[in-house]
Amino acid sequence: MNPFNTFTKFTLSVVAGMLLLSFTPPAKKIKVYMVGDSTMSVKSPNTYPETGWGMPFANFFDQDVIVDNRAQNGRSTKSFINENRWTAVLDSLKTGDYVFIQFGHNDEVETKKTYTKPAEFKANLVKYIQETKAKNATPILLTPVSRRKFDADGKAQETHPYTPLVKEVAMEQKVAFIDLDAKSIALYQKFGPEKSAMLFNHLEPGVHPNYPGGKTDDTHFNELGAREIAQLVLQELRQLNLGLSEHIVKLKPKS
Repeated sequence: MNPFNTFTKFTLSVVAGMLLLSFTPPAKKIKVYMVGDSTMSVKSPNTYPETGWGMPFANFFDQDVIVDNRAQNGRSTKSFINENRWTAVLDSLKTGDYVFIQFGHNDEVETKKTYTKPAEFKANLVKYIQETKAKNATPILLTPVSRRKFDADGKAQETHPYTPLVKEVAMEQKVAFIDLDAKSIALYQKFGPEKSAMLFNHLEPGVHPNYPGGKTDDTHFNELGAREIAQLVLQELRQLNLGLSEHIVKLKPKS
């Protein structure tokens, strides 16, 4: 036997063993799914500056988190299920993932095709929650973000009759919960009746090529409003003390 070959084989086996010991498999990415309506959805360029709050929200996490925003304009709990959009999320859902659930805008309007009766609305939310848990993922239920509305005295008003239903489901299911309706109302009150318009898709005629005739929309946000709402959600997420909270990017203090 050639001693040189024996030594070479021994050396190679040692090196291979060291490489195996030093190899660390890449950490599994956490997937965050967002299901809901136009107030959180990703917008097409021809609707800018309209911005769903889920768009800036996705930028506040570290490299271990992937945000998959499946929210769609005009959807209710019912239509999102009927169009198999929920099934598509469920088929992709893995252990350790998260699902943010925010509906109500289109469920509660009786004149819309997407109208969902209160009992069915609650049942749909329970379906989202239970099927998420069955996949060992974490559901986070949100009340619908408020529309902008003030009374004659300048007090921001409640605009969602289905908000109490969301709260009931959250309590009954003992699920992580963010009262985005209340938080957004408080934000509008802080800005006041006039300045709060700066958060929404309000445009004078001739200002933006997407809206040559102007736009007055107190439901959908512009970039500033979407970022403010996203930051409210992030603040509440920190309070929930979920594992996902640890992946929110910490901003460096200004020097």
